[in-house]
Amino acid sequence: MLSGRLTDATIRILDWIASRALPPDNRPEHLRTGRRGEEAAYFYLRRRGYTMVARNFRSPYRRGKIDLIGWHDGTLCFVEVKTRTTHDVKPAEAAVDRGKRRELLAVAREYLRHLPPSCPWHLEVISVYYEQRSRQPPIGLFRNVPSKG
Repeated sequence: MLSGRLTDATIRILDWIASRALPPDNRPEHLRTGRRGEEAAYFYLRRRGYTMVARNFRSPYRRGKIDLIGWHDGTLCFVEVKTRTTHDVKPAEAAVDRGKRRELLAVAREYLRHLPPSCPWHLEVISVYYEQRSRQPPIGLFRNVPSKG
């Protein structure tokens, strides 16, 4: 647990140094917010005991990507991260609708082709909210997201 916090602190310090030493990030604000949310979700899962094995996995045969892949309690977890700056419209996790789940499952099947057929797995969704300027945004973890329907 301590090593996760130390790594998190180190990354934050390096990000701070990079923000002063490198040219400004000209990506659109929503992409920068999404990236921050993925970083927060990564460290959140590490603190909860996940062993992370991949980030932003893409298959050359399928559309889309899986944000995070990790092992937890003997189960391979394919994690979609949804980051928002407000609760005003709809919950972040609601954005993982039937079409998005179908896309995630197609990419997950490509990843699973390299593992034994008996490998237990499931989808998860993490919501991250950056409403206030807080160091630790509220994070919600939704495990065992239905693969169908």
